Formats: sequence, structure tokens, C-alpha cells
Amino acid sequence: MKKVLSAFSCIGLSTMLFGQTYSSTPNAPINDYATTDYYINVSGLTPSTIDTLTFGLETVCINLTHTWDSDLDIYLLAPDGTSAMLTAGQGGADDDYTNTCFNVFASQPITSGLAPFTGTFKPMGQMGRVNNGQNGNGTWILRVTDTYPADAGTMLSVSLTFGNNPGNYFSITESALPIFVVNTGNISIPDEPRIMADLGVILNPNNARNHLADPFNHYNGKCGIETRGASSSTFPKKSYDIELWDVNGNDIDSALCGFPKESDWILSAQYTDKTLMRGMLTFDLYRSMGWYAPRARPVELFVNGEYLGVYILMEKVKRDNNRIDISKLKPTDITGDQLTGGYILKLDKNSGSSDPGWSSPNLPWPAGDSIYINYYYPDGNTIVPQQANYIRSYLDSFETSLIGPNFMDTAIGYRHYADIDACVDAFIVQELTKSIDAYRKSFYIYKDRDSIGGKLVMAPIWDYDLTFGNVDFCDGMNYTGWQYNFNYICGGDYWLNPFWFERMTQDSLFNQQVRCRWTELRGTILADTYLDNWIDSTAGMLNESQDWNFNIWPIMGVYVWPNYYVAQTYQEEVDTLKWWIHERAQWIDANLQGTVGNCNLTSVTDQSERPMNASAFPNPFVNEVQISMFLPRAAAVTIRVYDAFGREIMSPQITEGITGTNAISVQFPEDLVAGIYIMRIESGGNLWSQKVSKQTP
Repeated sequence: MKKVLSAFSCIGLSTMLFGQTYSSTPNAPINDYATTDYYINVSGLTPSTIDTLTFGLETVCINLTHTWDSDLDIYLLAPDGTSAMLTAGQGGADDDYTNTCFNVFASQPITSGLAPFTGTFKPMGQMGRVNNGQNGNGTWILRVTDTYPADAGTMLSVSLTFGNNPGNYFSITESALPIFVVNTGNISIPDEPRIMADLGVILNPNNARNHLADPFNHYNGKCGIETRGASSSTFPKKSYDIELWDVNGNDIDSALCGFPKESDWILSAQYTDKTLMRGMLTFDLYRSMGWYAPRARPVELFVNGEYLGVYILMEKVKRDNNRIDISKLKPTDITGDQLTGGYILKLDKNSGSSDPGWSSPNLPWPAGDSIYINYYYPDGNTIVPQQANYIRSYLDSFETSLIGPNFMDTAIGYRHYADIDACVDAFIVQELTKSIDAYRKSFYIYKDRDSIGGKLVMAPIWDYDLTFGNVDFCDGMNYTGWQYNFNYICGGDYWLNPFWFERMTQDSLFNQQVRCRWTELRGTILADTYLDNWIDSTAGMLNESQDWNFNIWPIMGVYVWPNYYVAQTYQEEVDTLKWWIHERAQWIDANLQGTVGNCNLTSVTDQSERPMNASAFPNPFVNEVQISMFLPRAAAVTIRVYDAFGREIMSPQITEGITGTNAISVQFPEDLVAGIYIMRIESGGNLWSQKVSKQTP
């Protein structure tokens, strides 16, 4: 970081009626693709204590020249280190901030302004946080970060005005959602490496409301935290990687929000998705289809005392008995069956730069640069040569068989290498969502050992905020058309689809399997009523918190890249999501190949009350099992437990009238012997069951 000292022109006005203004005229460069600090010295401030009640900072004004304004993130730092965002990522390709002032009481937010932003605007962040009772005399810093190379600028002037109408800030004191509190000691959270912070989580039992004043009853300890994301890293609302640590920085596991224990978690900002639910919806649907997808739950987030709005707590993609449950691969596993799994590969935006892997010898159709494939597990820095050669050779064989003349042969074609059911369901979820990144970014593939299946599985899914019409480029807003044809629509994009799924659609058997699977799902979890119930239930759960979120981030009714439709209210965003899904599903109904008459479908009824995403963990268990499920409408849930001989071993546990996403705890007798048990869950006339294993403590 380069620090620029500037000449000061400080003016303390004799009357508080007009305020006390302190100015700096650096006339200094804004360093390209770097962070630059500009200093404003405040002395003689009267009164010296600044607060949100009687006297404090009112207005910040700036003048600067810069090409491509959206590359700039601009923050104000008070003498005590409190940081407040003024603007970030605004202005697109336009230039300059000219006589731009920030005041929390301004009627127009900076997010709805146009470069060069002449006038007074409400800042993007909580500028009033600096009025926290500190002494306003001291050195203030205007911090400017240029987030992208190849442009230039100059900071001309900065001024701070203090007076009797001080800026305040918005916060909350309680919520129905879990509350996550991160404290870094006012140290900025970097892109990398992780820094140590305190993490406290408030999650009261029995769906009771959570209060910021409550004790950290769910988690209270250390964590490592860093910002995350590729294009999302440029948004003002940052996403974070969280790793739970002990005081020495060693990983520790915890069952955050009732999910299976792990150390690695993500707090996703969902900045571009104003419904705040596209990712959760897609993950839930995919789990209901029988595949692993990250568990996710909305939470409230505070960082260094500042309320940052609604975030989605998510599991990180990881090889784990409760996440991607494949064999652990050790460096010594270099021969025999041990060499054959498990592996995780990834196609992504940053492929080839920092993540080791290889370029496929088969180019995308109809043309384009080669597809790069990353080693994800083991990663490129730990995978040994024998393992790297094996999984590369296996994927090459899959591609060779798929592109070859006998690709439809069920014995020697691509089915010999790939799990066809996984391919079918991956196709359905990518096409239903019409993800703009489908098949080409954040696209995972895993393979377990040959002795336990050992074929390529196109999973898990990841990164679904730019879906369901929430995209204004490459035809992403259109509910018609196949996303596997992306290369023909946006062939100039650097990251293109591999030929895999386009080739599969030339296989009549694959098309028939897709038709049958789609028809089956349309009678259950992809029924319009079921999807509507899920969306409405989740919107109801979020309704209070979304209002707070968009108070902090005033982007409702404002275009945020790459929104296609810009609604004026949260309900309009939700209604538009439902409309788009209906239209998309009906288009797929009419355009899939294959014949329903050739499907061996069991009769299905309206299952809009069927429990969704029911899963039991931990499994194996010691004394307690958590049942996670989604109920689209209020219903009673009855849980029964049977032994391997079909004998009921516990009195039915009944929970009345719950709805939405829930985690129900089932306590087993401490003297229960180790073994296999069957849990049966009934709700709304529907039944779900799962085997669970009791282990010795």
C-alpha cells in the first residue's frame, strides 16, 4: 500500500451553524490496481467528541479524475480506525467524481447516480458509524482502491464537514435468523491470506428470536476469515471464507446452524440476486434429486460492529463424509484400486492461472480455446504424479469415448466412464436454472474408487446467483433456448462449454432418460405448486430481514450488474422469479426430446406438501440425530424409529405446525445398542425414511 502525504488546508469555522469543514488538496495520483491513502488532519474541532445525537460528521465531499469509475472502492477511516464505505463499484465505464458529496440523509443513493456524480448522495456504507463517541481530532484517511489495472486518475480534493446534524447509521437488535458476529479488531479483511478474528453466533433453541445482546450460545471462538469470489469480489457487499480455528490457528470442527460438523464455511453475500434465494433453491432441488449440494441457511452478519445485512451460510465444496463422500486419497495411494479414487476436478474462471491442471486435447464446439481442468482434490500442489496421470488419463478416455463413433454403445461408449444418472440430473438442473455459468464455470466432477462405483459424477453444483433470468447478457434472460448451446450464442467468451453435453444430446437413449426423469420430477419437486410454495415460504422467512438488508444496501429498484429485470420491491423480485421458472419449465416441457409414453413412471399425485431435503446427520451418530427438512406449508411432523427387525423402539416424536427450513433434533436413549436403525418421517400424508447407524461412544 502506498501512502500519499498531502498539503493541508484546514478551516475551522467560528460558528457551528455552518459547520466546521476541513479540507485537503492532494493533487496526487490514484495508483493503478493498488490502494492509496489520502490524509485529512482535523484539529481544533469543537466540541471534540462526535456522536450521532448532537454533533458529528455530516458530509464528505471529493473531487477526482479517473477512467472507468466502477474500478474504484472509496472508504473513509476515522482516527480510531472505524471504516465506512462511501462508494464501491459504481459508475460503470464512465469517468470522474466531480463535486461529489456524501450525506446519510441525502434523498438519492449513490447507487442510483450517474458519473461524474455531481451532487449530494447517500453513501453505500454506514458513514455515520464514525460518529461513535470518539474524539474527532486526529488524522482521517480517505482510502481509494483501484480494483482493476489499465486505468489512471488523480485525487484532487477531499473535505469533511462536522456539524449539528450528524450522520447516523442503521443497525438491528434482534432477528428470527441466526446472528453471526465477526470482530477483527478493525483490521480490514483481505482477499488472502486469512486473518484471525473472533466469531460469535447467536442461535436460540425452539425457533426463538435471536437478540444481539444474547450470549454467543451457538459458537464462541476464533476463526480465520478472508474475502472470496471472482467477479463477486468487485461488489461492495463482500463474500467471506470462514475457517473455524482454535487460539493457535488450528482447524476445529463445529456444526454451525445444525449442519454436519466441519471447519470450512462460506458467508455468501448474494449481492446481485435480490431475492436472496436463487442459490438456496437450486441446492435444495438438487439434494431432493438425490445428490449432494451445499447446505445453506440465511443469517444476519455483523463485522466489527457494523451490520452488513443478510448472508447465506453455506458449506464449502470439500471431500468429507457429510459433503462429497468419496474415498480419502493419500499420497501413498499410487497403485491398484486405491489409485482410482477419490478425485474432484473443477472447471472455473481462473482455470490455468493459479490452480494446476491440464488443457483438454478436445476443443469446444464449434470452436474456441481449449478447456482447462483443475485438480481440486487432491489439489494441484499436493497431488502426486501417479494420481495426476491417472485422473487425467481417465477423463481423456471419457472424452475420447464420447467424441468417438461408438459413443452411444452402452458397453464401450461414454457410459463406461460416466454415471449416466448424474449426467441426466446435471443436465436438468443446469437447463432449468439456465445458469450463465452452466457447464463451464464452478463446474465440479468427482470420481470414487472403481470398487465402489468409480465413474465420473457431474456434481456437486455451485454458484447459482446468476440464474433463473437474472442475467442481461448472452441470452441469459430468455427463458427459451438450451444453455448447452452457449458457445453458439456467446462464442467470443473466453470460457466456453466443453462439448460433453452437446454430444450427449445426440444420444437418443440419453434424451429418453432426460425426458423420463424430467417428467418424474415435474410431478414432484419441479411441480409449479411445489416451487411456488418453496419460494413463498422462503420469502416469508426472509421478509423482515430483506427489508433491513436493502436499507443497508440501497439497490432495490437499481440496476446491479448483470440484472436483466430491475424490480421496485422485494415482492416484485419474488414474483418475477416465480414467473420465469414457470415459463422456463413449460418451455422445457415442450422442447425435450424423447417420448413420455416410453417412460415407466409410477403414478404421482400432487406432492406439494412433501417434506423437501430431508436428511439425517451425523450418520453414524452417538446419541443424537438432526433431521433437516423443508416444509412448504405448516404441517405436523411425526418421527418414528425402528430397529433392523422392524420393531418400533421409541415413542413417536411429534412436532406441530412447522414450516420452512427446519432442523429437528431426535434424542436416542443412551443405552441404545450400536447397530442399524430406520427413521421414518411422516408429514402431510407423505413418508420419508433413512437408515442411520448408532455407533459406540
